[in-house]
Amino acid sequence: MLNDAKIKISMDGKGAWRDNRMIERLWRSLKYECVYLHAFEKGSEAKAGIGKWLAYYNVERPHSTHGILTPDEAYASKTEPMRIAA
Repeated sequence: MLNDAKIKISMDGKGAWRDNRMIERLWRSLKYECVYLHAFEKGSEAKAGIGKWLAYYNVERPHSTHGILTPDEAYASKTEPMRIAA
């Protein structure tokens, strides 16, 4: 079905960790910085809270992967990410 739609499957091996590392990092940050800190009572509260956090994550929160730029700044400037020593 994917081949018929000309969609390339991104995973290069069965369960390869490197295929999911970026999204896994996002989910970890979302859980620890938002979900675990708030007791969302309703789905609508969770949707609003997570939406607010995602906006913060992309617009205000600097990322070391982007040379201490926010994702929006990195995308707008189209610069090569600068690596920072740990």
